[in-house]
Amino acid sequence: MKVKGMAAALFTALALTSTPLLANECPSVLKFMKRKLNSQETVNLCDEYAGKTLLVVNTASYCGYTPQFEGLEALYSDYKDKNFAVLGFPSHDFNQEDNDEGKTAELCELTYGVKFPMFEPTSVKGDDADPMFRMLKAATGKSPSWNFNKYLIDASGQKITHYPSSTKPTDAAFIADVEALLNE
Repeated sequence: MKVKGMAAALFTALALTSTPLLANECPSVLKFMKRKLNSQETVNLCDEYAGKTLLVVNTASYCGYTPQFEGLEALYSDYKDKNFAVLGFPSHDFNQEDNDEGKTAELCELTYGVKFPMFEPTSVKGDDADPMFRMLKAATGKSPSWNFNKYLIDASGQKITHYPSSTKPTDAAFIADVEALLNE
């Protein structure tokens, strides 16, 4: 009887002490709840994406870079089964996003075939910047200067690299950087 009681106590103690360790595994940059685009459903970024290599992109529907949606979707499709995700955040900070989330979702899904996760419209620069984008700026020293800036985040959430809008998701050097993180 004493052995069973001790085993139960040991199990309880391990369960209680390991829970905070698991909570600490989530990088700070993912400790947010975000609402899916054109939906009431929210996503806990830690639960969904901790431990994955991520590409966070501020997007816009009416921008010269909008065709990058095709390359972003191709990148997502090619690597999603290798612990990789693209996370899109529409932003009206540069006056090129529709105020109607339904129209933004329609453009993404119907025009560009976007299947990677898209989230609620988000401010990405200045005093109104979303806390997640503030963290990305703090980590890289770069805030989005236009639509389709990219932040590549390693699976630990510790290494974050900024890429400007002009970096296409199909650029060989950019893809090599993604693959290098996936192979770490």
